[in-house]
Amino acid sequence: MKKIFTTIASITFLFLGTTVQAQQDPQITMNMFNRLYANPGYAGSNNGICANVLHRQQWVGFDGRPITTLLNVDGTVKALHGGVGLSILSDKLGAQYSGGVNLSYAFRLALGPGTLGIGIEGGVLFNTLDGSKLNPIQENDPNIVAGKANGVAPDLGFGVYYHTDKLYAGISAKHLIAPTLKFEEGGTLSEYTVARHYYALAGYTWDIDPIWSLNPSVFLKTDAASVQFDINLRALWKNMVWAGVSYRIDDAVGIMAGVQIKEFRVGYSYDVTTSGINNYSSGSHEIMLGYCYKLQSPISNQRYRNVRFL
Repeated sequence: MKKIFTTIASITFLFLGTTVQAQQDPQITMNMFNRLYANPGYAGSNNGICANVLHRQQWVGFDGRPITTLLNVDGTVKALHGGVGLSILSDKLGAQYSGGVNLSYAFRLALGPGTLGIGIEGGVLFNTLDGSKLNPIQENDPNIVAGKANGVAPDLGFGVYYHTDKLYAGISAKHLIAPTLKFEEGGTLSEYTVARHYYALAGYTWDIDPIWSLNPSVFLKTDAASVQFDINLRALWKNMVWAGVSYRIDDAVGIMAGVQIKEFRVGYSYDVTTSGINNYSSGSHEIMLGYCYKLQSPISNQRYRNVRFL
């Protein structure tokens, strides 16, 4: 079964001259901490300099299982009337290693009780296929690369993100130009088209009392061929310790917990797979490390006259 999974994970690269298109963006359970990657309009929304790392081991028990690492860094730049961000992705699946680097900018403006961010991102995607790790049905197939083949392509995305002290919501689109990665090795040429992805996310903070609060949120991702929809609920104690659950329709139930101490935070989630893969996997693990330094607005000197000292 493990060898079968490795073969299936890499099957999209096996055909000469064929352009394959499918959903490729990584799956993250603690998606409330991954808003910059999903939506460039998020950049600078924290009025500070923030960074987080998410690492996910999916479907533990499979050889060639997905292993994903994401780094997001963003900050407020008042001189640019908004914020800037950086996202770096590393994603390994069987014989395939993919990733990307994207820079983002969001123009921010006050709107009603909150702030609207209109963002754009640009960067590069890269992909490597190691043919030596494939397990083809037909030996010595001339359409399958025997060694390592690499592909690089430009990337572009757009997003709108709105937030208040209690609410956030956003929509975005990634891989707008549907970039094509071309692989050539030993005379074998394959093409891999990255599907456009569309995201919608929203969340709310409900203060039950001065100590406890609830954070419901939703996360939707689609490539117009398949849909991933997550429903999350976290309970926070003194804005320091939190725990919650996540349900991904037709896929998994996740248990989450974390703690935040001053500028630092750490989180962990464990997914119990509800699909047929559950018979072969012991679940998925995910950890999150974060840091956020809030910028302080400068205090302007003020003068006033007092009739007592005229």
